Amino acid sequence: MKRDFPGSDELYDVVDEEGRVVGRASRAEVHSDPGLIHRAVHILVFRPDGRLLLQKRVKQKDVEPGKWDTSVGGHVDAGEDYFSAAQREMKEELGIEEPLEHIYDFKYRSEQESEDIRTYRLVYDGPVHPHWFEIEKVREWSPEAIDKAMGKGIFTPNFEKEWRTYKRFLENDGK
Repeated sequence: MKRDFPGSDELYDVVDEEGRVVGRASRAEVHSDPGLIHRAVHILVFRPDGRLLLQKRVKQKDVEPGKWDTSVGGHVDAGEDYFSAAQREMKEELGIEEPLEHIYDFKYRSEQESEDIRTYRLVYDGPVHPHWFEIEKVREWSPEAIDKAMGKGIFTPNFEKEWRTYKRFLENDGK
């Protein structure tokens, strides 16, 4: 595991399966022990025409470097709530300050980490200002292009689960 990515000493709340805070751990710890469930936020930033903004992770990231990922994604800091984390991450990563719509929560579990994720959605037609240290580039993807690229190692496994969850959300809620 790469431990040279800045922020490896940041602290996150560790939660149990019901989402109750049971302790704290560093970024390095939660990204190397799937028994330490931590909280994260995702924001799906859509253009009015339905294209989804995705970010390509820099190669220095400690998890899934160089892959395409959710528009905005980040951890909930220790003592922080999901909504505050989402607003902070959106401003830090893309320079956007707009109202968000919470659409669902889901659990992501892998051999490397375990996250409880709250997903927000935003339809936005303005400029973005990617944070150069976290994001290699930003690209708008049509839903069809995302579907075609799924399972080919282009996206993070976390985003692939997010995309499947979002499509089920659309089918069930029709929004």
